[in-house]
Amino acid sequence: MKLISWNVNGIRAVAKKDFFTDFKTMNADVLCLQETKAQDDQVAEVLQQLEGYYYYSNSADKKGYSGTAIITKVKPLSVGFDMGIEEFDTEGRILNVEYETFYLVNVYVPNSGSDLKRLDYRQEWDLAFFKYLKELEKHKPVVVCGDFNVAHTDIDLARPKANYNKYAGYMQAEIDGMDRFTKGDLIDTFRLKYPQKKDMYSWWSYRAGAREKNVGWRIDYFLASKSLSPQIEDAFILKEVTGSDHCPVGIILTH
Repeated sequence: MKLISWNVNGIRAVAKKDFFTDFKTMNADVLCLQETKAQDDQVAEVLQQLEGYYYYSNSADKKGYSGTAIITKVKPLSVGFDMGIEEFDTEGRILNVEYETFYLVNVYVPNSGSDLKRLDYRQEWDLAFFKYLKELEKHKPVVVCGDFNVAHTDIDLARPKANYNKYAGYMQAEIDGMDRFTKGDLIDTFRLKYPQKKDMYSWWSYRAGAREKNVGWRIDYFLASKSLSPQIEDAFILKEVTGSDHCPVGIILTH
């Protein structure tokens, strides 16, 4: 299975660009989207032209904000929404589909904010999400993908020293949250395949020609239960795909 994740920064906006052409080119079995910035009916309106796919969405209570969606060739056994925790379940940040041998969880992790106002909330959210994944894992292995809003190590962003403990996305508290996942037997699939590969990013600021200069951050991930590691055939970053400030990332999972 070819699984791809992409923060589209507005599904209606990206649909006016090359989204459907890119969708065909990527030829994913499953495409997970984050930051749809649309209500469920608006997501359905955009995606209704896709033939031969099932699609599901989880939208925020607040209109034009956050939101996730999954487009899949294979009909899932079940579809799940959110964590079941009221304070974390109003922004449409989690959508999961169950397949025969694993759960696929699509996540849009809260951003701590430019002034770090949500850093405490983010830490609580990270812990709750880890527990949620571990509950799922009791039944089947998990693959979790999406925008985690954190660069994990210094090779995951172009300018680590300038950003460390100063800006959202590279605060030690956020790094600790990612450590909890990777130390808790969820592997970073890209690093499994490319442990030391540098200059591989998935998000670039719109400012100062950051994308052209490749001054970026790797904040979009595929994590997987350790038991699935032999089945991770490859991991990739599709930096040539534009349309958003993020690019798609993905894995090839064998049976």
